Amino acid sequence: MGARVLIVEDESAISTLLRYNLTREGYDVSLCEDGDEALAAVGDNTPDLVILDWMLPGLSGVEICRQLRARSSTKDLPIIMLTARGEEEDRVRGLNTGADDYLTKPFSMSELMARLRAVLRRRAPGIATNATKFGDIELDREACRVHRAGREVKLGPTEFRLLDALISRPGRVYSREQLLDRVWGQDIYVEIRTVDVHIGRLRRALNLRGAADPIRTVRAAGYAFDETYTPA
Repeated sequence: MGARVLIVEDESAISTLLRYNLTREGYDVSLCEDGDEALAAVGDNTPDLVILDWMLPGLSGVEICRQLRARSSTKDLPIIMLTARGEEEDRVRGLNTGADDYLTKPFSMSELMARLRAVLRRRAPGIATNATKFGDIELDREACRVHRAGREVKLGPTEFRLLDALISRPGRVYSREQLLDRVWGQDIYVEIRTVDVHIGRLRRALNLRGAADPIRTVRAAGYAFDETYTPA
């Protein structure tokens, strides 16, 4: 996956839509429904960007933003604020609190994606890159190409998305269910063993000429890109 995005939104219809679309774009998405949960989640595992609703149960989005900016560990954390408030005074207040950008509901998903990419390029250019490399394997999302040891690896679209999910977080174990959600989408029914079939295809394509296998099978858990992998 690409950048890790935390969505803080108490309207389930909006959070589900955001998660679905961001996941399809390759982002690693997690959800929170209230301010206290969001602050705890950021403390446990700081994301690369936060999409933050203004109106939340308990702490408001503005207060969450203020507290995150006050922490040395999250003072530069990219934040996009969502709100039904469209008045200029409200927009100014949100931006003055420390939000990097501000979108008024309802908004188009294409505009949100464009602004998210722009904020990441501005605040975290290394994360926003369209290429990922680990060992001798390089994945280019913009060109949809994979190279290993300088040779192009021919992958189908599903295998490409599987590799993207795994190589973006070396060492993280994804269950088959998680891979189904991230690669196929939550609204599509696919047999769970289909993951194994496509992992097998991915391995055969990557490991031509007896190359070492960078994909680790974790029994009863799932699959991971081996964080200890080094080219032979």
